[in-house]
Amino acid sequence: RACKAIGCCRMTMRYQTTRADEAGLRQRMRAIAQERRRFGYRRLHVLLKREGYVINHKKLFRLYREERLAVRRRGGRKRAIGTRAPMTVAMAPNDRWSLDFVSDQLTDACRDERPAAFVVELLILRAAGC
Repeated sequence: RACKAIGCCRMTMRYQTTRADEAGLRQRMRAIAQERRRFGYRRLHVLLKREGYVINHKKLFRLYREERLAVRRRGGRKRAIGTRAPMTVAMAPNDRWSLDFVSDQLTDACRDERPAAFVVELLILRAAGC
């Protein structure tokens, strides 16, 4: 009816979205992300809500990606430098032994893991006459 009243075609009138200025929000997001490097977008959302920002979590995630923010990953495990010493070759009985862990399950479904009383000899040399 409004288009007819002003005399223009209805097809030329379309709703145009206007996004609110997000510069302040983006700045605050970057500041918190630098301060708390292990916080992801979900935790940022909670902190921003506490500060009074009203923002949808999906919009926050979009801004988070646009700002190229990401949780800093922790470093991997530190590996020993150099090479390992080669395993010694057993030349006689009782030269090299290893410990075996045995798992036992009772009828009441309680698992029991402990070092077994079984110690396995890795190399058995037979004497010439045995």
